This record gives sequence, C-alpha cells and structure tokens, in this order.
Amino acid sequence: MVLPTEPIGSIPRPAALIEGIQGFQAGRISQPELNALYESAIQDTIQRLEATGSPVITDGEQAKHSWATYSIYGLENVAPDGVPILFADGHVRNFPRLTGGPFRYKTPADVYLEIAQRYAHVPLKQAVISASALSLLYPQGSIRGYSREQYLDALIAEQEGEIRRCLQKGAHVVQIDFTEGRFSIKLDPTRRLLHSFIDLNNLVLERFSAEERKRIGVHTCPGADRHSTHSAEVDYAELLPSLFELQATNFCVQLASEPDRKRVLKLIREHAKDGQRIFVGVIDPLDPRVETPEEVRDRVLEAAEYIPPDRLGTTDDCGFAPFSDDTSRTRETAFNKIRARVAGTALASKVLGLE
Repeated sequence: MVLPTEPIGSIPRPAALIEGIQGFQAGRISQPELNALYESAIQDTIQRLEATGSPVITDGEQAKHSWATYSIYGLENVAPDGVPILFADGHVRNFPRLTGGPFRYKTPADVYLEIAQRYAHVPLKQAVISASALSLLYPQGSIRGYSREQYLDALIAEQEGEIRRCLQKGAHVVQIDFTEGRFSIKLDPTRRLLHSFIDLNNLVLERFSAEERKRIGVHTCPGADRHSTHSAEVDYAELLPSLFELQATNFCVQLASEPDRKRVLKLIREHAKDGQRIFVGVIDPLDPRVETPEEVRDRVLEAAEYIPPDRLGTTDDCGFAPFSDDTSRTRETAFNKIRARVAGTALASKVLGLE
C-alpha cells in the first residue's frame, strides 16, 4: 500500500485559453470557438496530470471562471459588488451579490465532471464550492420578496443535488472547498460566523449516508491568488477545532507553507476525529521553487509522527490557479510540483513500510 495522494483542483491555464477567454469577452471569438479551447485545455491537462503518476486527478478547473463562482457565473440575478476579499499584497477579489430570487445554480460541478470523464483514465476528483461560501451572496440587507431563509433552503438543495450527482456519475471523491473558514475569523474574531458556516455545511452533509460521506472531503487553506493569501495571518488554532466538526471523511489541510508545521500537526492530532483521513499539504503552490521528492518525503514522515499512516494522505496546499485570469504560476511548474508530490509520497511510503 502507498499513502494516498491527490491534487486540490486548479492548474494554470494555457496561454491560448486565457487569450481566448479575453477574446470572447471582447467579442472577437464565438462561444463554440471558446468551448473548443476549453475542451482542448481539459484534455491536455488530464493527459499531463496522468503523466505525473498521480493516482487521482482533476480536470484542472480549466473551464471554471473561478473555484468559487463557477456555479453562478452568468446568472442574471447576481451583481459583481458583493463581499470584498482583500489579499495580503493589496489586491481585491469581490464576491458577487444576489439581487433577487429565486436562486438556482447555472452550471453545477457535475457538468465539468462529465466533460473530464471523456478523457481520464484514472479516478477523477471533483471540487465544489461550499454552501457557506455561497451564503455570502445574500446581502446583509434583505431582498424584497426573497428572504434569507428561502435563499439558504434553495442553496442547500442545490449543493446536495450537485454533490449527489457527482457521486452517482462516478467521481472518486467530492471535495468541498472551504477556504472561507479561516477568512471568516478575520471577518469575525468572535468565530460566530465560522460556527454558522460549520452548521450550514453540516446541513448539507447530513443529507448523505455515512457510506456516501466516505467519498466527501473538505479543503481548507488561506487562499492562493497572484502570489498572495487572504488569511494566512489567522492562527490555525482558531480554525482547526471547528473544522473537524464537519461531518466529512477526508480533510485536505494546507501545511507546507505554514511557518510551524509541528504545532499545526499537534492541533490536528488533538482535534481530528476517528475515521477522518488527513491529506496534509506537502507542496506550496505560492513558492516558485519546485520541491524535491526528498523534501516531500521528509514532510510526510514529519506528519506521520502525529497522524497514523492509515489516516494519512498527501496533497498540495491549494490549487495552482483558482481564478481564470491568474497567471502568477506556470503550467510547467505546477506539473513538476505535482510530480514531486507523487514521487515523495512514494518514498515516504517505503520508509513507513507501506509498500
């Protein structure tokens, strides 16, 4: 047995696709031409991910507008001026704002899964945005004729359906992206917002059986966009006890870029529950330097001092290009880092006597 290893999601898009997206927005190319570019990028990404030896892959989120807004992009009842997300380097991403009801997803994640399945020869992981992140769509003031309760009921139903269809269509695992967990503590140090996020996500997770939840995971990180994070300054100790209250089985936890990994590993050991598998981040997507397999091996062995090998896995800290216009990392660097993760995880497995 080798320790399980899997990516988070996004891969930098090829230049031709980025230029095509810009061309479509400017009216220079048609929707069918853009769709062809998406399909080509997905096929190439899957081929290159399989070439790294990764036993589980994604489609690189090539066709998603962003990891957070893919399901609502193009809806007529959202505006672009919602909650601002401030990154450490000063740049800002604005979350959209709901302007009216009813609420429905425009493009759920299983649509992307079906496209990827045309080309993949190994298990596919499908990332979905959390209900808690999308809860931020609803403005602080009410929407006339459409209450927050009505919105949340619709949101929970939409995400349940999205996850269920992904599982039914053969996703190896569905990963709920919960990067707003750490960010919520920055917005509200009392952690009341965080606790409401946990409760909301559990309302979704409770709709699945224990057997189904074995294929549902959660990812946490402090963001990774344009060489910067949005909440890395928030103490992990403020998040982790609540994180493991989520009724999921697999937890992908950013760790490689943490300044004190051992402290975080102690927190994980203290708060993770029996039956929860921890995929520790052993690759830092924000670091332009490619880690060596030996570095990855040592990070895995460090984690194994705190997490039993039968509950341990490896991953990347975050996706490599969560927004479609993010060109801060190259495709080649991303694939080389993933290749190092796969090789380093195998080296650690051998040391641990798992081969």
